[in-house]
Amino acid sequence: MNALTKTDFRFKEQKSVYHGKVRDVYNINDDIMVMVATDRISAFDVVLPKGIPFKGQVLNQIAAAFLDATADIVPNWKLATPDPMVTVGLKAEGFRVEMIIRGYLTGSAWREYKNGARTLCGVPLPDGMRENERFPEPIITPTTKADEGHDENISKEEIIAQGIVSAEDYAVMEGYTRALFKRGSEIAAAKGLILVDTKYEFGKRDGKVILIDEIHTPDSSRYFYADGYEERFEKGEAQRQLSKEFVRQWLIDHNFMNRPGDVMPEITDEFAQSISDRYIELYEHIVGEKFEKAAPTDIAARIEKNISDWLAQRL
Repeated sequence: MNALTKTDFRFKEQKSVYHGKVRDVYNINDDIMVMVATDRISAFDVVLPKGIPFKGQVLNQIAAAFLDATADIVPNWKLATPDPMVTVGLKAEGFRVEMIIRGYLTGSAWREYKNGARTLCGVPLPDGMRENERFPEPIITPTTKADEGHDENISKEEIIAQGIVSAEDYAVMEGYTRALFKRGSEIAAAKGLILVDTKYEFGKRDGKVILIDEIHTPDSSRYFYADGYEERFEKGEAQRQLSKEFVRQWLIDHNFMNRPGDVMPEITDEFAQSISDRYIELYEHIVGEKFEKAAPTDIAARIEKNISDWLAQRL
């Protein structure tokens, strides 16, 4: 299967490269970041052994579309998308927290609530809520940003007290997070979707807080179909989701949650293709346009040429 799972480029004025779980990020002269969305897929903090065709293109193009659609309310890092799998933008000093905002009680928040928790990251939660119920107002539940392993929940007060982020910068990030979630929710609603929860990352450049990384993709966000939400909620039924939750569920069904002793199940070509099809479906629902597949041959060579051509004009 034609999928890009590894890059090892050497660009003009390249200072370093960071290989994340899904993205490879190239630092050009401590000024420009080249972010390659590979076809790797992760779940339970582990990268699956097989790439998913077109997944990187899907994620990159969704993120690029939403960065453009929110640039009027929040300044962001994006400069251009020289390739379907690449975004280039301004390098910023990233804050060591992720801003998670939740409009509904679901996922890990529901699991904690069901076990008796009535505060989450310092945010009080009302009694008597049910799974997938909408919060009266969206809540922000930040996490620390870990280099390895799990991110950890943390409260706004702890972030400021520990000096991880200043009170002034946190207030800016908080305001941007709410504005982004409001805009993302409006765009989703127009597509018949509910933006359930998502995460944002911010950095600082020239003394200004800017939005960095991806936004509103199925890897960073959870969507419900709006049609049938109320009926399913009233009956206590699972919601129809647009996210990569189906991959996690498949792994759970095959007894893998990255626990000690768990063995990664075989990812067949057929299953990898089904994941690819689901990601393309996600793209077409979220963006509202038909997905145009990039040429699936010589992917790395194409990307390298497109990035090099863009950098030649920029540098």
